[in-house]
Amino acid sequence: MDLQAGQVAVVTGAASGIGLAMARRFAAEGLKVVLADVEETALDKAAADLRAEGADVHARLVDVGERAQVMELAEAAYDTYGAVHVLCNNAGVGSGAEGRMWEHDPNDWRWAFAVNVWGVFHGVQAFVPRMIKSGQPGHVVNTSSSDGGIAPLPTASVYAVTKAAVVTLTESLYAHLKAEHARVGASVLFPGPHMLRTGLWESHRNRPARYAKQRPRRTPYRSLDQWEAAMWAAGKEVRFTPVEEVAGLVVAGIREDRFWLLPASEHSDAQIRARSRSMLDRANPSYLESFVLD
Repeated sequence: MDLQAGQVAVVTGAASGIGLAMARRFAAEGLKVVLADVEETALDKAAADLRAEGADVHARLVDVGERAQVMELAEAAYDTYGAVHVLCNNAGVGSGAEGRMWEHDPNDWRWAFAVNVWGVFHGVQAFVPRMIKSGQPGHVVNTSSSDGGIAPLPTASVYAVTKAAVVTLTESLYAHLKAEHARVGASVLFPGPHMLRTGLWESHRNRPARYAKQRPRRTPYRSLDQWEAAMWAAGKEVRFTPVEEVAGLVVAGIREDRFWLLPASEHSDAQIRARSRSMLDRANPSYLESFVLD
């Protein structure tokens, strides 16, 4: 797909982090941008900033875990611009789960699945039929993670499970689009290759009451700055990938019709090989043993 001025991109989780970087990059390419996010103050600021930079923006408050709100987002996008060419199902949350899996609060799973998995599915159902029917070139980008999309980080197992689901969902979407001979492509995004400075670490600030924890946390939430300080104190180097670099990967991937938006990384490649070798050898997943599970 050749991105062109005047086309329309819809981005969820667009008020900050990767989503805002993608929206800004699409706007720089001349696209009109629909911003969707659950955090109203951040959304309003993002829209105002983009408009100040000359972008044509429509912003809408959306909880992607609520199907009706995503359907309304699609209606608003088509009512405003008449078409959608790029859909980025990017909204995501960390679950805030503690301890071993059998100790998790069920609402941590319900909330993470509502946003990270159902949110993607809602986006597909709300937009893709119209994108296909238009006959115009289009593309869907679903945001996964190396945590789960490649191999799970057991200390963040809820998040990992949801992001593994996004990979399979997107693989299936790709196959269905090909079977329909649609002019719409699909990609799965693995942001990186290093850590990213996003609001994912503070997801709890937007946690809906319906998914409230059923029992208090045993430990306080840890911010990204606190985690980074702990890593450095332990003598471990921490590297970060600018979100603008991720946005550039997305734009290039759409233009080249690449399914795997997976940045080059020795670490990721080693994980992929280790996991594949474990499966081919019918061997136990020893690649997980390097993780500290305390």
